[in-house]
Parts: sequence; C-alpha cells; structure tokens
Amino acid sequence: MKSKSSVIRILYAASEQSADIFYLTKVFVPDPFLCFIVGGRSTAVVNRLEYSRVRAQSNCDQVLLLETVQGQAAKALRIELSAVGPAEMMCYFAKLNKVRELEVPEDFPSVYFSKLLAAGMQVRVGAAPFFPARELKSDAEAKAVRQGNAASAAGIRTAERVLRASKIVGKCLKYEGRTLTSEWLRMMIDQACLSKGAVAQNTIVAGGKQGCDPHEGGHGPLKSNELIIVDVFPRVQKTGYHGDMTRTFLKGRANDAQRALVGAVRDAQLAALAKVKVGVSGATVHAAAVQLFEGRGFLTERRGEGFVGFIHSTGHGLGLEVHEAPRVSPNAGRLRKGQVITIEPGLYYPEVGGCRIEDVVRVTKEGSEMLSSMHYKWELR
Repeated sequence: MKSKSSVIRILYAASEQSADIFYLTKVFVPDPFLCFIVGGRSTAVVNRLEYSRVRAQSNCDQVLLLETVQGQAAKALRIELSAVGPAEMMCYFAKLNKVRELEVPEDFPSVYFSKLLAAGMQVRVGAAPFFPARELKSDAEAKAVRQGNAASAAGIRTAERVLRASKIVGKCLKYEGRTLTSEWLRMMIDQACLSKGAVAQNTIVAGGKQGCDPHEGGHGPLKSNELIIVDVFPRVQKTGYHGDMTRTFLKGRANDAQRALVGAVRDAQLAALAKVKVGVSGATVHAAAVQLFEGRGFLTERRGEGFVGFIHSTGHGLGLEVHEAPRVSPNAGRLRKGQVITIEPGLYYPEVGGCRIEDVVRVTKEGSEMLSSMHYKWELR
C-alpha cells in the first residue's frame, strides 16, 4: 500500500453520478465512496454492502473495506472512531504513503476540501476532465456510444411513427383518440429507449415557438404544420455511455419558410461534418455552419430579451457525460484522433419555428466516423 509517489489523486463521489470515478472504477455505486490513485495504483474504499460486488466487478487494483479502514485511520490519527469521515481517511492514506499533496477534481466536495486544508494538507485542483484520456475514445468506447445512439434512434423512430399515425383535428394532433402532447410523446420515446437498455432523461419534444428555446423540454398539445424538435440523449445502463441525436419533424404541410429553414440546417450540418478531421480546429468546424447560415440570410441577432438565429455552438464531446470535452465552438482548439463529438447546428425564429439536426462522429485522420444512424425525412403527411 505504501508508495514513493509525491501526490495522491483523490476522488469522492457516487459513480452513478460522477463520470470520472466511473471511468476509473467501471462499476456503478449509488452512494459516494472514496477512491484514490497513488504510485499508479487505484484503490477503492467501500462499505460491506458494496464490498463483494466492487471487488468482483471494478477495475481497481485493490478494494478495501470501509469499516476496517476507519479503524486503522482512528488508530493512526489518534482520534475517536466516530470522528473518522472521508477527510480523515484521506489524511490517513496521505500519511501512510508519506505525502502531503493531494490532487482532486473540480467537483470535489468543498466540505472535505476545507477539512484537508485545515489538516495541513496541500490540495490542488486538477484539470477537467480529471482523466484526460476520457477525451480519446477507444474502439470499445466508440461502440458503446454507437449503442447509445441506437437507443436515441429507437426513440426518434417512435416519435416519427406516432406523428405519422396522428390525425390532424383542427390545429391539434390526435393519436389513438387523444390529443397528442409533448409529455405523452416524450413518455413513448423514453420507453423505446428503455427497451434498448438505455435510460432517457429530459428528452426534448418541443413544437412551434417552444422549439426556439434549445433546452425547452416541451409541454402541452402538439400542433399540425409546426416544426417539432425531438432531441434524445439516453444513457446505456450497462456501459454508462450516452447517445445524443436530434431530428426535427412537421406533421402536415410545411410552408416555404419552414422548408428553407430546415434545408439550411441540414446543409450547415453537412458543411460542418465535411470539416471534421484530425488537426482541424473545432472553431473551423463551427465557422463552416455559421458561414452557410449567413450566406443564406439566416442572421443571428438579439431581439428584445432573447436571441434568434444560430444561438449555440455546433457541438460538444459525448461519452460518459452528455456534455464533455472537447467543444465545437468559436474558440475551440484542434481536434484529435479518437475524440467523439456531436454536430448539431440549429436555427430558431419564433415566426417560423426551430430546427436542429444532430449526429455523432468520432474524429479520424481522414475525416470522421459516423456513430449515429437515422434518416432525415421530416415532413410527415
């Protein structure tokens, strides 16, 4: 257990919520637990409830029993057993390994950060992500993302099927005799993802003006002849990796302005995808979409208290988190082989509606490898 390392890297979180600790351990634990790396070896400290499972399933080099460690820490630090919490155990392992410097991630709990400082420890905050290798996806990780996108596609196909089968009654859509709402369609989408082994949360089904707020989930009746944005980003239960895909639909007959808007978004996506390649900056990819929009007269501007046009970046990294490094935005750096990114330009004008089209690719030396698959037919009669 002892090491000549000068620093201990410490994590304390539930691996069901923390991508970093799950990346290290590869096991889901619902409650926060201590994990640290010293001398290149990783150690997890878990209670008796989780001990056998974590020993059998995790990638950690060693798994220690919490109750045993607490007793050892109390003795070594000369404190009462009841006084041994996460910070005290961290101090104990630092003393055991003869180091006084600890490195923690950005989301490390502040209560333990302050206790470590009070104990005389030198604590520094590491870079984000805590494990930079997370940015570069292996073939296995790319496969996991592809599975996530298969779940996304299952959800979006469900939305398409329901919208196609819906009847136009006045301005509203009726499905199986009931008014079709964003909430109802979202439930059916999420069920389709679950059938593929993935859990979808905060799925977006936003029609009309609601679709002009990119993170509006959508609520109320869906209407005919309006653009409906469907954005599905589920997490595969087995692997922890996400999918992320968006399509825009319209039930009924689109007008010329809507067709021009959707056509520009799809062409902007193709223009951005054509730029993706190792060594090309994310800023260049983003600029390709901007140039396409501006060339067709789709300007981004402020109106009153809000904005219209292309009001977000072209994409983001995808993996154990829905939004992770790298960015595909105006100031983004050069792309590297193995990075997985979304390409999702969009346009938003309340008088026309909102449209976003999103796919996921892995960056390659030659260009990109598509990790999502779903057609782009959007006008449903």
